[in-house]
This record gives sequence, C-alpha cells and structure tokens, in this order.
Amino acid sequence: MSIERNTDIEIRLLIEAIYLKYSYDFRDYSGASIKRRVLHAVRQFECATVSALQERVLHDPSVFMQLLQYLTIPVSEMFRDPGHFLALREEVVPHLKTWPSIKIWIAGCSTGEEVYSMAILLREEGLLERTIIYATDINPSSLEKAKQGIYSMQNMREYTENYQKAGGRRAFSDYYTAAYGNAIIDSSLRENVTFADHSLATDSVFSETQLISCRNVLIYFNKTLQDRAFGLFHDSLCHRGFLVLGSKETLDFSAYANRFDALVKPERIYRKS
Repeated sequence: MSIERNTDIEIRLLIEAIYLKYSYDFRDYSGASIKRRVLHAVRQFECATVSALQERVLHDPSVFMQLLQYLTIPVSEMFRDPGHFLALREEVVPHLKTWPSIKIWIAGCSTGEEVYSMAILLREEGLLERTIIYATDINPSSLEKAKQGIYSMQNMREYTENYQKAGGRRAFSDYYTAAYGNAIIDSSLRENVTFADHSLATDSVFSETQLISCRNVLIYFNKTLQDRAFGLFHDSLCHRGFLVLGSKETLDFSAYANRFDALVKPERIYRKS
C-alpha cells in the first residue's frame, strides 16, 4: 500500500476521531482542502505522521483547539469584494426598509470583518437600530476576536479603499479608534450583534431571518454538505428573504437551485422564490 494511500486513511481516521471526541464535523468538507490543511498542521506540530497528530488531539483538548485554527483558517477583510456591498446597498436595502424589524444571519463570520462591514452599511442606511445580526462560526478563537473588534492598522488603508468603492458615505476612520498600532471598531456597531457558535454541518435553524450572508464558506464543503447548508438557509429565510454567497459560490446545480431567484447574479445575491 502506498504512502499516499496510508495518509488518506489516516486523515479519514483523524476527522472521524475529531467528530467522535469533540463533535466538530469535518467529514463532508472538501477532501482536497482538508488534506492540505491537515498536512500543513502535521508539519507545524512537528509530528511524523497524521496518526501521531491524532494521538495528541485525542489526549489533549488544547492541541485540538490549536488544530482547529488550521482546519478553519480564518481569512477575511472589511468590505471584501466592494461591488458585492454596493449591490447590497442599491438592490437589497430598499427591500429591507419595507420590514419593520430585520434579522440578519452572517454564517461563518470568521474574525468579524464582514459583521462590522454589514453593521456600517446598515447604519448608513438608517437600518441598524431595528436590526438584529446573528454572527456565527465554529471557531471559538475567531468568535472571540470578532467580539473584540480589534484589527491591525496595517489593513486599514485597504479596508478604507474597499469601503469607498462599496458606496461608503462617511470617512471610514469615523468607525474606529487608532491605538497602539491597532484599529478598535466603534463598540456601538455591535450593540445589536449576537455572536454564537454554530456549525452548518451539525446544527439546525435557530431564527427566521430576512437576509443570510454566507460567503467563502461553502467552497470548503462537498456537495452533500453544501445542500445541507442551503436547506438550513432556505428554512431560515422568511418569504422573499435574501441569500448572499461568495464570488466563487453558486446555487446552480444544487438541490435548492429552483427555490431561489437570482437578484444580482454576478454578485451572488439571491432571493427566496
């Protein structure tokens, strides 16, 4: 049996062990993506084999929490893909304004950049005060960073450019305070935000929402898990609610393709049929 084959078996056993021990379910994540991340973790942990890493993970929960950082790889930025946020502002916000109260679910919120981007957009459109934002992720460390809302000042120039291209109406610096090389996001932006642990692989719907944003998460799922996620989103959205996906994600060819209409297809903005 080849070394490659052995490695594939070891990775499957590791993922199953994680599910049985910690109830984190990566079994339907993209095989290539998980393999790449696990092998990177093996090198970082200086383990000889995946099996050696599995032994450490099973017997030391702190090692699992460290491994989780490699398996989820939080990557985000504020107003990422500015054209997407401009389309939300121009095409979706007018509809949101017709609801007396609004609930928004940001699934896979990572370290919070998209949460604060959404909050800023809603504030500028006069909607934040009547909106509840549910920001969920499976990574406790990412959620904690999202709650803190502290980001490197090195990123602020790029974020400012994104904000301006997304139709921002003020100086972006109005939304943060600079201190010790960091930007501290205005705490009022999270007054209506609830951060919570939620897995699209194992958890269920928790609220009726008007808009769901799940961007650059589904690319790491296989088709079975993508369809599960789409089912959760469909069941959570109210009549004619909105679903927004990442630039490389689509409802096409999914089990739910005919249950949504494309509102702004280039920006992956859909509306429940």
